[in-house]
Amino acid sequence: VLAGSAAYAVADVFEWRAGLDHSAGEARGFYAVLVAATLIGTAIDFTPLDPIKALLWSAVANGVVAVPIMVAMMWLGSRREILGAHTLTRRHRVLGWIATATMAAAVAAMLFAG
Repeated sequence: VLAGSAAYAVADVFEWRAGLDHSAGEARGFYAVLVAATLIGTAIDFTPLDPIKALLWSAVANGVVAVPIMVAMMWLGSRREILGAHTLTRRHRVLGWIATATMAAAVAAMLFAG
């Protein structure tokens, strides 16, 4: 699942054709990432790395990285010169900033509590 999601994400960033319904010739980059991610995941199985700890730390990293991404999305979503008539409504801006602040507080609590 992680290899597939990585392949879709990378293909989306580089605007490659993606999907398991395409042949390897049609979606060469997508399949290359899928194979590489699968091989890396398999290789990790032969190391002393604890997979549960790896999952835990990847979740922690995702939580920390989420805060600046949420700030950027809220900022972009509020910019009429960027989105025109499709900007966030007042309700969505308020709820979005509350969610962003909550996430930032959780990260701060994790980093500075002790």
